[in-house]
Amino acid sequence: MEAIKERVSSYWTKRSADFAKLREKELESELAGLWLSEIEAQLPKETGLRILDVGTGSGFFAVLLAKKGHRVTGIDLTPAMIDEAGKLAEENQTEVEFRVMDAENLEFADGEFDAVVSRNLTWTLPHPDQAYREWLRVLKPGGVLLNFDADYGMERFAKEDGLPENHAHRQMSCSQLEECDSIKDTLDISRKRRPGWDAEALRNLGCRRVEADTGVSERVYRKESPFYNPTPLFRIRAVKQEPKAEKKTCKQ
Repeated sequence: MEAIKERVSSYWTKRSADFAKLREKELESELAGLWLSEIEAQLPKETGLRILDVGTGSGFFAVLLAKKGHRVTGIDLTPAMIDEAGKLAEENQTEVEFRVMDAENLEFADGEFDAVVSRNLTWTLPHPDQAYREWLRVLKPGGVLLNFDADYGMERFAKEDGLPENHAHRQMSCSQLEECDSIKDTLDISRKRRPGWDAEALRNLGCRRVEADTGVSERVYRKESPFYNPTPLFRIRAVKQEPKAEKKTCKQ
């Protein structure tokens, strides 16, 4: 494993228990319904979709979608997060397959999934273009990629000004916040302006139907909420290109 990935995994291992408690509360809050609406509005209308949740963390998206009858697999680089995700699924009596896996090197065959979803992952990746390539690879033709993230590159997590008193970052130690900033500053994606970079990267990978929505936070978060994110979230939606039909030629 690359040194930066080991560092990222170590950081999230230390945060896994507290992070899982927050996601459990989020699943029990009104945000669960708001997030479900955000996701389902962009997915194919069929039930029982095969969905991959990349960077599942403690399983919030995975459990949310499994409760609606979808067949979900959640992956994360950090084993401690996968352990927490398994607990969340069990507590909610949902069936989800969770696996420890690198988001940039997926262990799935081509075209396995109807949809790939992710939240707050891409900003932590050393090679996000490679990740997008892999996510598209495992999608079926016509499948949907949904990525919720934010332009965290210019943010300083160790600065708590403007956060509500019960915000999760106020419960973190200074060393944790400084480590998060330090990791972020080493990543090339922190110097990209997003979601413009994401949209261009996906178009360069062959996607023609790419949409960026910068209004997610306004629809989902209240400023006084402990889940409030002061950096505006965006959503990237891309559809995998259908293969071109071969032209038939008439024999002379």
